[in-house]
Amino acid sequence: MQEPFHAVDPDDLAACRDMLRHGSQSFFAASLLLPKRVRGPATALYAFCRQADDAIDHGADPQSALSGLNERLDAAYAGCPHPNPTDRAFAATVAAFQIPKALPAALIEGLSWDVQGRCYENVESLMDYAARVAGAVGVMMALIMGVRSAAALARAADLGVAMQLTNIARDVGEDAKAGRLFLPLDWLAQAGIDPAAFLADPQDSPELSRLVGKLLAEAETLYRRAKAGIGLLPLDARLGIGAAHRIYAAIGAKIAGSGYACVSRRARVTGAEKLLLVLRAAAAIAVPSGAATIPALPANLFLINAAAAAEIPPEPGSIVKLLLMFERLERSQRDSAARLTA
Repeated sequence: MQEPFHAVDPDDLAACRDMLRHGSQSFFAASLLLPKRVRGPATALYAFCRQADDAIDHGADPQSALSGLNERLDAAYAGCPHPNPTDRAFAATVAAFQIPKALPAALIEGLSWDVQGRCYENVESLMDYAARVAGAVGVMMALIMGVRSAAALARAADLGVAMQLTNIARDVGEDAKAGRLFLPLDWLAQAGIDPAAFLADPQDSPELSRLVGKLLAEAETLYRRAKAGIGLLPLDARLGIGAAHRIYAAIGAKIAGSGYACVSRRARVTGAEKLLLVLRAAAAIAVPSGAATIPALPANLFLINAAAAAEIPPEPGSIVKLLLMFERLERSQRDSAARLTA
């Protein structure tokens, strides 16, 4: 019988980083703003989440891919991950940081709704979806940063959901051309938009623009709530999260600036604009928080409760061992780069 898996292999983490460098440049660039103690575990976590998403969106057989994801998750939490770098690094990370299985399981549940081609009757059911595919990732990131207070976890989940709503608004046209529709059905009915007709021939319209604006207003409310929680994070983690917050919120502003046209164009934030937003995030690092008084989004409550229930001290030395591994890998990469440039 295979022995339980505890320690991360630096080669596995390097493979995760290479995969994201080529396949998810946005995350790779954003991760450079995270402290080293967070960057490695976040890379391992995000590599698994990214592979899960890609398996559903781009795989030849999404239903089979979904079954495979659940099997991989079970194996990782049993301490016997599948023999590939992503699964081994993911298993080591969730073990060391006491990430409850309910959180990545929620992500996979949300992906199963994609496989079903589920539509969302109202904004509350859309929030349930966003909580799974993005709120869960926000809570897992907070746990990696060492944050476990209910207030901080609620704000992390708010940020994840806000980002997902922004993604949905930005990708209305792209999703429609792929046969997917995430806008609430009751909103569409009130606007006089027939879902089948829109999917058959997606076009910008004043009615659609109003719905996209309405969705972004929901996102903006959550961005304000999430901003109040940045001060609850460790000081060294605030810049990376603050920058991500501002950059994603800026995508919404770009959409608004286009008149909410999401079929004929796709909003983008330029490199220069991102740099300015990072500088603004740096200037706001020490802003005090009023997050404790803000109630959790109902759709996110099950995530926060799962994280709180798993607040168990790690095995002696396990988290230290993992962090030392990440530090050793960072040093090795710096030494290799120095030799190449010598």
